[in-house]
Amino acid sequence: MLNIRKILVPVVFGESSTGASSNIAEQAAWLARRFQSEIILLHVVTPLSYPAGMFESGDGVTAQDLHARVVQKAEAELDRALWPELEGITVTRMLLRGHPGTEIVRTAREQNADLIVMATHGEAAFVRLLLGSVTGKVLHESPCPVWTGAHIQDAPKSEFSVRNVVCAIDLTPHSRHTASLAVSFAAAAEATLTFVHITAGVEIWGPGGSDVDPAWQKTIVGIAHREAAQLQEEIGTHTEVIVDSGNVSQLLSAAAERTGADVLVIGHRPGRSHLGDNGNGYGIIRESRIPVLSV
Repeated sequence: MLNIRKILVPVVFGESSTGASSNIAEQAAWLARRFQSEIILLHVVTPLSYPAGMFESGDGVTAQDLHARVVQKAEAELDRALWPELEGITVTRMLLRGHPGTEIVRTAREQNADLIVMATHGEAAFVRLLLGSVTGKVLHESPCPVWTGAHIQDAPKSEFSVRNVVCAIDLTPHSRHTASLAVSFAAAAEATLTFVHITAGVEIWGPGGSDVDPAWQKTIVGIAHREAAQLQEEIGTHTEVIVDSGNVSQLLSAAAERTGADVLVIGHRPGRSHLGDNGNGYGIIRESRIPVLSV
C-alpha cells in the first residue's frame, strides 16, 4: 500500500528554475490533495549558491558576510514560496546549509517523508549540472519513493492530474513490489493502469546487418506475457500488459505516449538503488516526457 502522508519538495530559487519549481509545486499539490498529505518545502544553501564574481579584489565582502546575505535572500524566497497551487495545504518551510543531495536524503529520513517530489534540473546549464548530480544522489540513497520530472519546464501549461499510469515491470521477484505499489497508486488516483515489460532486443546480427527472427520474438514475447499474467494473479489484479523488445528507455517513453500516461512508475532492486540493477533507471528518467515515480 502506497501511503503518502508527508511529501518533501526540494526547491531551487532563481530565474532559471522558476518554471520547473512552479510545475513541480503543482504536481506536489495535486498529490497532497489526493493523498491528504502535508508538504515540506526544503531549500539548501551551499557555497555554490554564491554569485560569481563576488570575491573580486577590493570588494571588501568577507565569506561570512556573503553567506549571511545568501541565507537572508533564501529565507525571503522561502517566505514567498507559497505558490497559489499550495493554497489550503499544510506547508512547512525548511532552510538548511550543506550539500543539497545529502541534506535532502537526511531530511527525508528525519522527517519520515513518504515521498520526495523534485525536478531533475532547471533551465540554465549550470543548474542542470548541479541538480543532475543532486538528483542522482537522492535516487540512489532516498529512504522513500522519489517523484522526478526531467522535462517539467518544457511541459505545456495545463492543469495537472493523473488519469493514466504506466508501470514498468522487469519480471524479476521485485516486480511484485513495484506492481503492487503501482496498483495502489492508480487506485488512489482513480486512474487507468497499464503494465509494460521490455525484453532484450531480438535482433540477430550477421554479415548483412541485423534481422529479427519472428519465431524467436514470438517465443520471448509469449514467455513475458505468461509471466506477467502470473504476476497479476499473485497481486490480485488484471490490467492491460504491453510487451516490447529493444531499448528500455525509448520504448517505455513510447508506451507512455501511446497510452496517454501522466506518470511512469519504475522500481529499484532492494539493497541497490532507485536506479535499478543495470542503470536503466536514470536513463528512463532522462528520456521520459512525463513524471517518473521511482518506488
